[in-house]
Amino acid sequence: MDAVQLDERLLSEIRDANLSYLILAQRLIRADKAQALYRLGVSEETADIVDALSPSQMMKIAAGNTLMCRFRFDDQMIWSLLAEHGRPAADGAARDGSAGRLHASILMAGDFSETVMA
Repeated sequence: MDAVQLDERLLSEIRDANLSYLILAQRLIRADKAQALYRLGVSEETADIVDALSPSQMMKIAAGNTLMCRFRFDDQMIWSLLAEHGRPAADGAARDGSAGRLHASILMAGDFSETVMA
């Protein structure tokens, strides 16, 4: 596969991911707006815009060459908590990752509430 074909394939995958993300976001917003704001990490204004998009508008927006969704957290602690999930403990015993996932969720919720208040 040459560089041009690879670039076209990556752009096609970005467009597919964008459309999937928009469809999912719209469904979440319509099902439970408050929960969608948290899960998507978007403002209420952004949620209202996404909710009002027509299918043709979503197709047009998704056709861009920039990935619309992004990682919501840059904190090494959160990544560490999430990455430890499911790894066995050093002694070979199974580790319960629920505490780590809960801690990561609490940290991410705090970041979201700071974003909404700004």
